[in-house]
Amino acid sequence: MDTPGTRPVPAREQDLNALMAAYQRGDGNAADALVTKLSPMLYRFLTVQSGDRRHADDLLQETWLRIHRARHTYRPGEPALPWIYAIARHTRLDAFRRRRWERREQGVLTLPERAAPAASDARSLPDLEWLLAALPQGQREVISLLKIGGLTLEETARATSSTVGAVKQKAHRAYERLRQLLAEEGAR
Repeated sequence: MDTPGTRPVPAREQDLNALMAAYQRGDGNAADALVTKLSPMLYRFLTVQSGDRRHADDLLQETWLRIHRARHTYRPGEPALPWIYAIARHTRLDAFRRRRWERREQGVLTLPERAAPAASDARSLPDLEWLLAALPQGQREVISLLKIGGLTLEETARATSSTVGAVKQKAHRAYERLRQLLAEEGAR
């Protein structure tokens, strides 16, 4: 029986928690299963956050390296998904800081040419990456974790090192901004 204030743990989440605990004990098959199950979700999260698929490939690889190095810090019995997403988030933030620093240090000899705007069909909707790119970083991250990653509010709060209230507020503001963007796009 569940205690008040807790939610029942879905079977998928129990499987991930068990796989993570087995991986922590050195089970190579559990590591393979985790990579197979979670890489597509982590890749989507990192792609949406970075906006660059090639960069997301590198971030995914770096995330798995960091998970491997930090696996001893996972607490069996705790939800594995927020722990893994927190590592992915920090990997992305570290890479962003590194890239920002490198851009500051390197001079640009020639400016890149601007891409010609794509011809758009008036009836088509803007793509998800374009919509999410218009959001501030914190809102984009919360929406990615909630809607693309499938995390709960509590798990998202844990993964982003914030409170459930802050996650709700960011999600609400993101939804409002997305509605505004879709309305503007529909008016065109």
